[in-house]
Amino acid sequence: VQLQASGGGLVQAGGSLRLSCAASGRSFSSSVMGWFRQAPGKDREFVSAINWSGRRSYYGDAVKGRFTTSRDNAKNTVYLQMNSLKPEDTAVYYCAALNPLARCGTQRSSDFGSWGQGTQVTVSS
Repeated sequence: VQLQASGGGLVQAGGSLRLSCAASGRSFSSSVMGWFRQAPGKDREFVSAINWSGRRSYYGDAVKGRFTTSRDNAKNTVYLQMNSLKPEDTAVYYCAALNPLARCGTQRSSDFGSWGQGTQVTVSS
């Protein structure tokens, strides 16, 4: 699967953004999809993931209660709705697909592949 994230931009603290990740390839609808982010000088951080049906999702502690991930398999797209944004959410956001042999529920970036080109999110204070 090939992935392309979009929807980033500049937003004030407390605002919202919705990121999209468009996928190509027949394996998308059966793949667990994840979102990660990476701020300058920091390691890549797990944000969220969603299972193939969209009925189960899980989140990193830093974004729980503020971010929601969803997917539309008919459109080959996964979304990340980000609310109550904070300056510390500033990062490049990436989408990725869980490797077939990895456990659903993992937050390790090494368990994900097919990394798409990221999209920059900047939150001003």
